[in-house]
Amino acid sequence: MSSKKIDVLIPTYNRPDALAVTLISLAAQTMGDFRVVVSDQSESEDVAEVGVVKAIRRVLKVHGNEVEIYKHLPRKGMAEQRQFLLEQVQAPYALYLDDDLILEPFVLRNMLQAIAGEDCGFVGSALIGLSYLEDIRPDEQKIEFWQGPVEAETILPGSPEWERYRLHNAANLYHVAQKMALVPQKPLKYRVAWVGGCVMYDAAKLRSVGGFEFWRDLPVEHCGEDVLAQMRVMACYGGLGLIPSGVYHQELPTTIPNRQVDAPHVLDLFPAGTASLPEQTERV
Repeated sequence: MSSKKIDVLIPTYNRPDALAVTLISLAAQTMGDFRVVVSDQSESEDVAEVGVVKAIRRVLKVHGNEVEIYKHLPRKGMAEQRQFLLEQVQAPYALYLDDDLILEPFVLRNMLQAIAGEDCGFVGSALIGLSYLEDIRPDEQKIEFWQGPVEAETILPGSPEWERYRLHNAANLYHVAQKMALVPQKPLKYRVAWVGGCVMYDAAKLRSVGGFEFWRDLPVEHCGEDVLAQMRVMACYGGLGLIPSGVYHQELPTTIPNRQVDAPHVLDLFPAGTASLPEQTERV
């Protein structure tokens, strides 16, 4: 059993160099109480044997952060990949990271403080695309701050709240933070529809709504599995986003080109045969 507060979970596929950059940014975190678990579905090579990955793995180890890399094949879709990672979790909090990110040193510290302080289901630090620095989009920069304790919200596709996702397009979140002169030492909490790429869950709360077990109800090629999981957690326990985010996207081509099956649009918010999960609506 791990004594760490956070298990950082990274699904990866054919991106050893991008993964190495992500791991390097983890080594620079000011909050170092974490373990890293990587699920590698690369078919042409083992990322554990790639020189740059081996090097940064050693750096993390001397910092006190073990990196466990699992070869997880055959590929059965991203939801199954995420469920596999959840099954490896020993810490109270599980941070899912995409394999092509760059994190500022304050990210893990701020996320842990926020989720522990609110006792909510998840906290997200949305991705910023710095290639869009000159692309200012005022019509997508509406932000709703939490003024009190974070509460459960049921948000469905097509609802007015669903439109909150636009704030996470391009570099909108960066532009808002700059305009408001926000600093990492005093992050603000805001309402979200979902957050992609960098999301920390209370692991017990994620498990209580079924985690990603719905992978069996999806074809291998799908997307939106992270969105559906967040919707379910948020409906029971609430969720939030943090600004400043401090998470940058490497902006590589997607490894999931077929996005015709979008989980929140093809599966119910709650499992078939249930109108809700009443036993989970009280915070624990």
